[in-house]
Amino acid sequence: MGVMSLPLLGITSVVLLVVGVAMGVVMPRIRRVTTQAQESVGEIGAALDRALGAARTVKANGGEAKETERAEAAAEQAYRAGLAGARYQAMIAVLAGLIVQASFLAVIGFGGALVATGALDLAALIGFLLYLFNLGGPILSLISGTTALQQGLGALARIEEVREMEAEDDVDLTPAKPSGPPPEVVVEGLEFAYQGRTPTLKGTSFTAPAGAVTAIVGSSGSGKTTVFSLIQRFYETDAGSIRLDGTDIRSLSRADLRRRIAYVEQDSPMLAGTLRENLLYSAPDATDEAVAEVLRKTLLDEFVAGLPDGLDTEVGSRGLALSGGERQRLAIARALLRKPQVLLLDEVTAHLDGLSEIALRRTVEQAAENCTVLLIAHRLSTVTTADQLILFDDGRVGDHGPHEELLERNDIYRELAATRLASAR
Repeated sequence: MGVMSLPLLGITSVVLLVVGVAMGVVMPRIRRVTTQAQESVGEIGAALDRALGAARTVKANGGEAKETERAEAAAEQAYRAGLAGARYQAMIAVLAGLIVQASFLAVIGFGGALVATGALDLAALIGFLLYLFNLGGPILSLISGTTALQQGLGALARIEEVREMEAEDDVDLTPAKPSGPPPEVVVEGLEFAYQGRTPTLKGTSFTAPAGAVTAIVGSSGSGKTTVFSLIQRFYETDAGSIRLDGTDIRSLSRADLRRRIAYVEQDSPMLAGTLRENLLYSAPDATDEAVAEVLRKTLLDEFVAGLPDGLDTEVGSRGLALSGGERQRLAIARALLRKPQVLLLDEVTAHLDGLSEIALRRTVEQAAENCTVLLIAHRLSTVTTADQLILFDDGRVGDHGPHEELLERNDIYRELAATRLASAR
């Protein structure tokens, strides 16, 4: 085209440049509205998860209308963002057509004037128009591809947010059974604060003897569960150290550390699937005899035997098909099936009746023969049989020792035992 007529090529380039500038203004907006649409879709999912995940709480408190309004607001926002994106795409389509049409009109007008003055042959004008016609298809494809690219980059921005989050890089997908005797757990000078909050732990120090049951008690917010999270390295300490038989846990990979530890959370969450899948989640090679043994120890054997599908019974989303006590006992059975070196129990008797609690206490005592047990308890009957009690007071260890000694010498523990622990019996 340049060989045939530089003036016509210049006119064509000017038209393409003008429309290209307009498209340069519109294209980034397509990316922004796509990102907004993705965020809005995420908010819809969050609103639904919030309501459906606590459906009974919503219904019991008459919050159906409020949660419906929240979900509808998120859907409306997603609709508006999608509509804005559609408008910009329509504008791009118009601009794309305009590029080709404006180029033709400019070349015909200016080229006609050149032919009239004799500065250009008619054959050259026709040839130039044919080249311009063949150029239209690639230009439209380029515009379409650029539009799709902007949409993809807008969606990719959400993925990049996840990729930029700090992630654990020392875990693997092949958990193995731990080996070796139960270790002594030493917590020394532990300091920790959640981001943007006042310190939770303020120089916490204690020792959990190997092969013994250590119960941690204290008022809510005194840092008990936080210590468990730090032992598992869900967070890193601000100061101080945690050692297993003299080995700082920071020198171990998270995968190696967590192979040695079984953790039963306070709310005992279950994964959607069957009872068997939940039991074998961290011990897939466990034998049927081992499974039967832990079911017997946690008083789940009769419960499972009474189910039509036995261990192949579905537990429902988050284990909602099970009662709170059943979830707790199943979580304990899952932990025991791993045969850990350290067993962490976070208030695991909250939903248990008296008989189940007595059975669990015996099970914990038996487990202590093969592992070091640390438990957080709010029931007096649970802590009195522990080998050692650790009293947490405002992020520090206020005292430690057997139940009877603390009851005799420590006013805070005496008050705690008379109120919170006694009321939980």
